[in-house]
Amino acid sequence: MVKAGLCGIFSLSHLCAILLAAVLSLHAGFAASQSVGRDQTPAQKAHDKGLAALAAGDLASAASAFQQSLRLDPRNADAHRSLARIFAQQQKLDDALAQMREAEKLQPNSPAIHDELGVLLVQKDDTVAAAAEFRKALELDPHYQPAKFHSGVLELKSGDAASAALTLTEAVQLNPHDALAYYYLGNAREANNDLPAAVKAYGEAARLNPDFAPAQLHLGLVAQHSGDMETAAAAFSRLVHLTPNDADAHNDLGLVLMQQGDGEAAVKQFQEALKLRPNDAEIRGNLGAVYMQLSNFDGAVEELRNALKTSPDSASLHYDLALALKLKDDLPGAVTELKEAIRLDPKLTDAYYTLGVTLWQQGELAASADQLRTAIKLKPDYVEAYSTLGSVLRQMKQLPEAAQALQEGIRLQPDLPGPHTTLAGVLRQMGDKEGASEQTRIGDELAKAKTNQQAALFSLNSGKRLLKVGDLEGAVSQLRHAVQLAPESADSHYQLALALSRTGNKDEAAAEYGLAIKLNPRFASYPQP
Repeated sequence: MVKAGLCGIFSLSHLCAILLAAVLSLHAGFAASQSVGRDQTPAQKAHDKGLAALAAGDLASAASAFQQSLRLDPRNADAHRSLARIFAQQQKLDDALAQMREAEKLQPNSPAIHDELGVLLVQKDDTVAAAAEFRKALELDPHYQPAKFHSGVLELKSGDAASAALTLTEAVQLNPHDALAYYYLGNAREANNDLPAAVKAYGEAARLNPDFAPAQLHLGLVAQHSGDMETAAAAFSRLVHLTPNDADAHNDLGLVLMQQGDGEAAVKQFQEALKLRPNDAEIRGNLGAVYMQLSNFDGAVEELRNALKTSPDSASLHYDLALALKLKDDLPGAVTELKEAIRLDPKLTDAYYTLGVTLWQQGELAASADQLRTAIKLKPDYVEAYSTLGSVLRQMKQLPEAAQALQEGIRLQPDLPGPHTTLAGVLRQMGDKEGASEQTRIGDELAKAKTNQQAALFSLNSGKRLLKVGDLEGAVSQLRHAVQLAPESADSHYQLALALSRTGNKDEAAAEYGLAIKLNPRFASYPQP
């Protein structure tokens, strides 16, 4: 089972807390800097006393000091802003707004005050007035980054992700060190389904603040969704370090490790997740799935049966259990679980296909053909179902129907060698020697190409491993071989670029990086060698 979907953007209340925290931090630094190196009035001294109390977390003493400052000098805008901050932290939003509006009257040309007022209005859910305050701040100072940032986040929350992406891009240009701005830029790009750009923004947020768990989470999820498993694994590993008691973090890392083929490491993560949530059927199902990957079929069956005790109506768990039983050669047990999966979810296309294959293995040809036809009805482009149906019909001596099914599968995906070879046998039985010869030729060529691809994948994985342990010469050799066998592999070109860069061959590394991007633009978001 694969965890569906990407995490949503923070709720509005969480957003307000983040924005207010950012504003308060900025304001504290601003106010403190105004008190340094000058003769202070009693009102200013009282204000500084309040700031010190606030920094110590003593809200009551801070409020008392700010109120004293205002009694001494009612026109002290800083004291009004600071008191507004106290009221906001106490969720006394009307009182906070009243104080901030007093500050605005005293300093109408302060972009910071308009920006802070906008944040308070967001907390009051008055987004129209908040947007007006952010605009006013930017009219006073087009380069005031906090207002640009807050405007972008508000656009995002209002559902205008396209405008938000543009505004937040300007925000990170104004302050390239703002991890939070990069994070929300990632949110906007993710909402626009620009996943490579989202990975880049989340990656920058995580680089600037490696301990910001939401950035690591989103980076991992979007990178995983984009097929960038190395980035996803690194992000989830950091997330597990930051939140060791988060079962979802362990589960997410386990899924990525499983996709990378590191089943043993995945098992450890799923087991850690189950220590935290022992009754989570999804995580236990994932553990069962990775046991299948490791050919531990007994372990897979045990975990999946345990998961079904918690979620007996899960069609996907019954389906996964059927796969495990099938791999254990328990075909009757697999058939029972597949039928249960179909009963629970009549649109579970793969269950019909697998049931068809299992019945074929049991010699029930007519029943097998019926299940495969149902799978095709539900999914008209189901290549494997057409190919298997062709083989079943051939065995049933229904040669014209077999040829038709195989030809449709080939039409849908012409680069699979198996259907061509099977069709050659069918045509030969039908007396079409010329057609059979042509299909045999095509099948042989495709099989040779597939062998090259498998060898290229072996060289690619070997090159990655050697690069990881620092054997640069060996890595370059293996990766050159991978590129030679599969010149269309963007990942091979990118890994070769990394290896060449580390050997000092910058020009060739740049050329390989360019080829990787040309073959797959997603690699433009990867670190340049």
